[in-house]
Amino acid sequence: MRLRAGPRGVTVTGDPRRRIPRTDAVLADPRVVAAGEGAGREVVKGAVAAAQERARDGRIAPEDVVAETVAALAAGPRRVINATGVLVHTNLGRAPLSAAAVAAVGAAAGCTDVEFDLATGERAGRGRTALRALAGAVPEAEGVHVVNNNAAALVLVATVLAAGREIVISRGEMVEIGDGFRLPDLLESTGARLREVGTTNRTNRQDYAEAVGDATGFVLKVHPSNFRVEGFTAAASVAELCALPVPVVVDIGSGLLAPEPLLPGEPDARTVLRSGASLVTASGDKLLGGPQAGLILGRSGLVHRLRRHPLARALRVDKLTLAALEATLRADPPVRLALHTTLTDLETRAHRLAETLAADVVSSVSVVGGGGAPGYELPSVALALPERLALPLRLGDPSVVGRVAGDRLLLDLRSVPPSQDDELVEAVRACT
Repeated sequence: MRLRAGPRGVTVTGDPRRRIPRTDAVLADPRVVAAGEGAGREVVKGAVAAAQERARDGRIAPEDVVAETVAALAAGPRRVINATGVLVHTNLGRAPLSAAAVAAVGAAAGCTDVEFDLATGERAGRGRTALRALAGAVPEAEGVHVVNNNAAALVLVATVLAAGREIVISRGEMVEIGDGFRLPDLLESTGARLREVGTTNRTNRQDYAEAVGDATGFVLKVHPSNFRVEGFTAAASVAELCALPVPVVVDIGSGLLAPEPLLPGEPDARTVLRSGASLVTASGDKLLGGPQAGLILGRSGLVHRLRRHPLARALRVDKLTLAALEATLRADPPVRLALHTTLTDLETRAHRLAETLAADVVSSVSVVGGGGAPGYELPSVALALPERLALPLRLGDPSVVGRVAGDRLLLDLRSVPPSQDDELVEAVRACT
């Protein structure tokens, strides 16, 4: 840094803040003009000022002010190429929908027979074809129901079966997930009381048996999802709990409907129901690979009670979710395809792309994400680029989000569908 005297005192030369473009220059940039079309001038100026302030604070480089302004003016959710290696990335919308699901959503965007029988011309059961598809995927379930997410499924179950009563749950399963969401708070909001049993690391069948009584609404078993407890541990099995004289509800979380050989420790709905569970709750947008939804499967009498409760109306899903869910159940979604992609296929793709981009090919590690298969790693392959490309790639169209390791940006190909390879190449080229 050098100092020199000027008419207004001492001026710092070489200061990055001096390179921040003037407001009028940014406003005249064709990219900003195009992005701000239809937005008032004050809105555009506000976006410019915010980007300039971020540059002054050192959060972005001065040369990225225009790109940051364009990103701020972009209308609606931005499309992202997920190169993080996290297959179900919660912050990026969890599971990407299959082409079949996207087509189904498009077809359902207009008028549809979501609650209408075309043969008779009369009202029909809402989402009946999606529910039939779900029942077909889990034949062990006597009844099925769908709400808007897994938390809603637990709220509905707790309200119907345990409002004013007790839910017996292991201390080791009183989980907190992302954004400070705590399971005990959710359950107690329904008017149920929690009866904690066992210890953080060990809870056996006898602990549950001693807590069950006339006030018990049901026993709840929760898959830890986003953490693991290892070492001196013990947990009662679903089969052991189902010998108790109360309903047993199992939250499997990730949405795996059938056993997955690649994830042997992940619970699935079919196995849990065969073990005797009264009800199973799960997510539709994690390992199932569909839209956000809460799945409830189990005994027909209990499912009927849930479906007829007034709260079920407030938690129901719309026609677009039902259409996407049905299509997901009938096809291979991207999450499943990514999970089963071989390392050889990834290496072949990586070397082909690296030749085009002059990038390095490096070994990588992917994870399921979304609370599924905690601690389980999938071998993968990534393209290694200079770390300085991370921001311009995130601000591009489409945005490309990778992960920074040391001074390199890694673009993990396991989470990038092959159909997006050409877009990935063009996005990198635009930033180099």
